[in-house]
Amino acid sequence: MSSDPNRIGAEQERWHKETVTPALARFPEQKETFTTNSGIPVQRLYTPADVPVDYLRDLGFPGEYPFTRGVQPTMYRGRFWTMRQYAGYGTAEASNRRYRYLLENGQSGLSVAFDLPTQIGYDSDSPYAEGEVGKVGVAIDTLADMETLFEGIPLDKVSTSMTINAPAAVLLAMYIAVAEKQGVKPVQLTGTIQNDILKEYAARGTYIFPPAPSMRLVTDIFAYCAREVPRWNTISISGYHIREAGATAAQEVGFTLANGIAYVEAAIRAGLAVDTFAPQLSFFFNAHNDFFEEVAKFRAARRLWARIMRERFKAQDPRSCMLRFHTQTGGSTLTAQQPMNNIVRVTLQAFAAVCGGTQSLHTNSWDEALALPTEESVRVALRTQQIIAYESGATATIDPLAGSYYVEHLTGEIERQAMAYIAKIDEMGGAVRAIERGYMQREIQEAAYQYQRQVESGERVVVGVNRFQVEEPAPTNLLRVDPAVQEAQRRKLAEVKARRDQAAVGRALAALRAAAAGTDNLMPPILEAVKAYATLQEICDVLRDVFGEYHPTEEL
Repeated sequence: MSSDPNRIGAEQERWHKETVTPALARFPEQKETFTTNSGIPVQRLYTPADVPVDYLRDLGFPGEYPFTRGVQPTMYRGRFWTMRQYAGYGTAEASNRRYRYLLENGQSGLSVAFDLPTQIGYDSDSPYAEGEVGKVGVAIDTLADMETLFEGIPLDKVSTSMTINAPAAVLLAMYIAVAEKQGVKPVQLTGTIQNDILKEYAARGTYIFPPAPSMRLVTDIFAYCAREVPRWNTISISGYHIREAGATAAQEVGFTLANGIAYVEAAIRAGLAVDTFAPQLSFFFNAHNDFFEEVAKFRAARRLWARIMRERFKAQDPRSCMLRFHTQTGGSTLTAQQPMNNIVRVTLQAFAAVCGGTQSLHTNSWDEALALPTEESVRVALRTQQIIAYESGATATIDPLAGSYYVEHLTGEIERQAMAYIAKIDEMGGAVRAIERGYMQREIQEAAYQYQRQVESGERVVVGVNRFQVEEPAPTNLLRVDPAVQEAQRRKLAEVKARRDQAAVGRALAALRAAAAGTDNLMPPILEAVKAYATLQEICDVLRDVFGEYHPTEEL
């Protein structure tokens, strides 16, 4: 991009002396140093001399290696991203109503939020579920709940994302079973299961089993779906929760791709050829408020993953090198103070995701710092995506910020910092070992501390929180989950247990135990147990008995 950096440098030095210095004497800048939200230093001006980019090597063309400019040849000129609002609360009936409402309002894909007991493999009647049933997502105990959740929603016509990790195999099996009851074959299913257990150890905490059997569950899903559910994304390797925990943009990319490397290595060790499973890998990133940094982050992640897959794993299929990703706007950036300001934050973040080339997008609702979103607030969030898609002009051309000296500089800088994190993790023996030693956790905690310190000192302005505060009445009409949901869910679970074939459940769970103790792929016996209406906890308890449970070491 720079044909004569020496001349540009000399001219820039003259410009600074003759033009900038007198201006600074009259109008000093607001502060001595500027940084991105992640702490990357920002210069006053960028020129071609700051961007040593080889266009064909580093950028290329959309739909081609290294995919910096996008994974599809025409991007949004052909089809918009999937508008996929993350939703679920209370019972399967309530969540089903919300899904139908969103689809009627133009949402193009579903994204299922599960409650905390479901996420850690406990039924609604477990003592561990007390007070949590249906609170942060929908409660799913058996296949009967899943049937209700998708009642009237044709699974061959909609793409579904399920945010579930430790018991991902069980929920995927339930989805396949529901589809079969609708007459939809597994080969017709499209969607994603998060299935990213490593980020649970590093940043979120809803793990069940130790790392080794957890990785076996992940790779068993890879192998099963490669044969039986070929259009399904088998994992959504997630930087979202890493960022929500306080990571910088570069850490989000570095730690996420390091986890991706660990999954690829585990699958290869399990005997899978890289090009048989890699095209079904997908990613999940956050979008925060620093617009240009976020756009650069997405571009850097695409380029770096392509290079890792080709150079490190010798992938031959171009689809193996494509980093396809879902984006969610930053939940941690929403404020309870002046909550309507969150609409503006979400718009900025969503626009960055679109300019960065996302394949799927969730926009948070303005009231999510206070409660689960209402129908009205989630409709505004969905309309935000639709306005960007149809009115902003951002979809008319591909990678619209390419060639910006600033964005190209940031793209290169985030790639460089992320590569440094990956090299450090490699030295430790890989992502699993780095997590076990607490490396990622400490790095994230330090970044979170530095950011919070800047906010509390006023160095980092958060409108309505540490500047421009106003007295305001408390919002009304917030969505609250009825505590009666828990008892209703328990009654429904008892009814399912009373009418199912207990002998069939016993046989299915025994077969699962035998498979878990051996080396067979776990998906077929889990699917049979689900079809017999074994509960989520019954299935997870079998695996707990065989695999044990994970407890962080004192080193963390």
